[in-house]
Amino acid sequence: MRSFGRFVETLGGRYITAMDSGTRVADMDAIATETRWVSCTSDAGDPSPYTARGVFEGICAAVRHRLGRDQLSGVRVALQGLGHVGFAVARHLHDAGARLIVCDLDPQRVTAAIQAFGARTVAPEEIYAAPADVFCPCGLGAVLNDVSIAQLQCAIVAGSANNQLAEPRHGEQLRNRGILYAPDYLINAGGLIFVALHHARAPARAIDNKVRGIGDQLKALFEQADRERRPTSEVADSRAESIIASAAADAGAHHSAA
Repeated sequence: MRSFGRFVETLGGRYITAMDSGTRVADMDAIATETRWVSCTSDAGDPSPYTARGVFEGICAAVRHRLGRDQLSGVRVALQGLGHVGFAVARHLHDAGARLIVCDLDPQRVTAAIQAFGARTVAPEEIYAAPADVFCPCGLGAVLNDVSIAQLQCAIVAGSANNQLAEPRHGEQLRNRGILYAPDYLINAGGLIFVALHHARAPARAIDNKVRGIGDQLKALFEQADRERRPTSEVADSRAESIIASAAADAGAHHSAA
């Protein structure tokens, strides 16, 4: 980790590293001994609660849009993965009255979810076919593929996992099945929002408001996808590419002026 920190330092701030799957706050502390271009240290804080809060707001937005319900009470959620983010998402959902079906490769995490949330459990390979209103993938990526999509018995897919679609065409496949998909890099953006704004020394209230705004962003995206009759994943990609192109143009103009 310290060696990695020395490499990050050579980039002079062009890249800021942070915690992700498989790393811990202690790892970020080790990196911080070699570079200041790191977040998620003991001093900066864990981004997982912010990721979980954004996912919860996104699920609420998806339920309102697809099911026409303003409350999660009684909504059935099949949650895949009970790591730092997944367990926190489960807590938010439980507190809002959702009924949880969970799985994880670690039986201790499953037991904890049963005890804390009264969750029902299924084997990891059975989670896709579990009858639910929402399938919430909170593990690793590429879980939405030809085999798993055919098994889904839900109206919504909304979770924290990165790169959920095994291939871009699977967004269209979900749409053809009438399943509303909350694009992963939008619904799980809460942690990155925290990392970026905390590093920029933004006040806590500004960070919290931005994370809560994920639901509003998804609402607008769902409505645009409906109007244009396109997969939500495709609309999200178009929006992201437009933002990146605009930022690049602004940077180029600033560089030319300088």
